[in-house]
Amino acid sequence: MTNTAVPDARHASIRWNHPAKSMGFPQAWAIMLDRMSWDEAFADHYAEWSADMTADVAFYVELASRADGPIVELAIGNGRVAIPVAQATRQPVIGIDTSARMLEQAMSRAAAAGVLLDLRVGDMRDLRLDQPAALIYCPFRALLHLRTWADRRRVFERVAASLRPGGRFAWNAFAFDHHSAARLDGTRQFRPVAHTNRYAVGDNRIDLVLDSGAVSSLWWATKNEWLGLLDVAGLELEALHGGFAGEPFTEDSREYVFVARRAQTG
Repeated sequence: MTNTAVPDARHASIRWNHPAKSMGFPQAWAIMLDRMSWDEAFADHYAEWSADMTADVAFYVELASRADGPIVELAIGNGRVAIPVAQATRQPVIGIDTSARMLEQAMSRAAAAGVLLDLRVGDMRDLRLDQPAALIYCPFRALLHLRTWADRRRVFERVAASLRPGGRFAWNAFAFDHHSAARLDGTRQFRPVAHTNRYAVGDNRIDLVLDSGAVSSLWWATKNEWLGLLDVAGLELEALHGGFAGEPFTEDSREYVFVARRAQTG
């Protein structure tokens, strides 16, 4: 863990970290949103959507506390995880997200907490870092917003290329329950925000449709698909848990919690 003083959070800013930035903000932003399953309308109620996800914070904080070098969060959202990580490690967390609204929330929350986040508007598939990271993590099932296996493969390859030898990549995702998805298909839910669930069996996709028409979609993956992504990216599986307390993954688990590592060299 790097034990340095945290810079003044009042000087935090959001910067572009994407090749499309040369096109100008509206056009580049539209391209990135088209490639990710995210409608900015969901940003206004992100705190409600994430309210039940609290157990992951201590898990990612513990990983970050053991990281000797830069720390990166993919799909940082409003800083829900990154801010406690920055507080625990006393170093800025590099946060990448396609959503400018989410990054604005993260910047405001970080300033109120007195920590600095290095916030970058960018697509995780185009991950580029100034120096290799000791830890890259992606919480709150955000990898499921990637539309295709090829999209995920690209992320895993970019992560592997962005880690220092021995660096870790951690993420969590649903262990998908087809029975629950079929039961909820077409139903209207009122928590955390009024929406309708749509289940597309052929696409392995769940759509969350707000009353306004805004849609956020999740494409699920099986355990073997996640393991295959590690294999093609040249990453090694370190741990697979069925929850954030380190419980074993079983047939009854409903959450994948993965930790992978880039092999040591030399």
